[in-house]
Amino acid sequence: MFGDLIAHLHRPEVAAAALEALPDPELASRVEAAAEAAGLETPDYVAAMVRGFMDHADDDRWLQIVGIMGRSDEPGLAALEAILRQGLEPSTSPVVAVNTRP
Repeated sequence: MFGDLIAHLHRPEVAAAALEALPDPELASRVEAAAEAAGLETPDYVAAMVRGFMDHADDDRWLQIVGIMGRSDEPGLAALEAILRQGLEPSTSPVVAVNTRP
């Protein structure tokens, strides 16, 4: 489930499998490029995006994620996809800001 997925996103094989499972390969490529630009390994970047969402998303964003999960056969993957999409949008970047400082 989603909780298991987010608990293990820091593991490279879990993050890689999750990105590979995304229905939009372009999104995975965008995430990898953003990770590289931030100077982070992709699993660390993905985990930071999800943690940022969980720590800072407002009720409206959570409601959107819950709705997306409720309409999906794979709710955890659908939630991850939505969080990654939101995190890559400049207008929502404060919600999922990734700390690139060591």
